[in-house]
Amino acid sequence: MPKMKSNRGAAKTFRKTGSGKIKRNKAFKSHILTKKSTKTKRGLRKATLVSDADFKRVKTMIQ
Repeated sequence: MPKMKSNRGAAKTFRKTGSGKIKRNKAFKSHILTKKSTKTKRGLRKATLVSDADFKRVKTMIQ
């Protein structure tokens, strides 16, 4: 049986950390930024971890 292919879109979106967790960027930062407060935009800069509910699904997509 051939190797499983990783989902290329997911591979470009998610990154694995050293401890095996999966990092992602936050949504709502690409456009329509004028009506969002500076505080909101600042909070969207930093990356965060994938939730436990989605972890298994994302893990299979990137491997």
